[in-house]
Amino acid sequence: MQRAVSAFLEAAGLDVKEPNLRDTPRRVTEAWSREFLSGYGQTAADALSDRFPVSKKSERELVVVTFLHFRSMCPHHLMPYSGTAHLAYVPGREVVGFGRLSALIDVFAHRLVLQEELARQVALALQEELGTQGAACLIKAEQTCFRLRGEEQHGAVTYSEAYEGVLKEKALRAELWHRIDRSTTGS
Repeated sequence: MQRAVSAFLEAAGLDVKEPNLRDTPRRVTEAWSREFLSGYGQTAADALSDRFPVSKKSERELVVVTFLHFRSMCPHHLMPYSGTAHLAYVPGREVVGFGRLSALIDVFAHRLVLQEELARQVALALQEELGTQGAACLIKAEQTCFRLRGEEQHGAVTYSEAYEGVLKEKALRAELWHRIDRSTTGS
């Protein structure tokens, strides 16, 4: 990766021996391998490993966690995007600590992934790994490639939603959105 970064800088006409660029290939390699692409070395099962049994199965009780901050990289232009995710699930046989939900987002966000796919992968992993009756992931993000290039939409915000199981039902979706709306207004 360091050789590729050096080659990229040289192809752009830059001198990689210049003091400010001398360590850039190493720094870029470390950032990409340890942070931006670290999700490839993890699985949803790893992120959701600390599980607790549910004493009573519920048909309609929601677990909702809002404003989980994340950052990711768009595979189209290798530019970052960041935002917040709201996760919800109807417990099946197990639940996890709330911090594990943040770890789950990072598993998929620390890969090259479209925002829409990030929402889909997180919701599906929640349902499959925890055996939930339903799961949802709602993402609000700011896309650097949309803000800095092309149309240059500086104030644009993007939203993606993914639903699995019983959360595909309109009534539960409405309840979920109501809870999220209340959390944003403080009511």
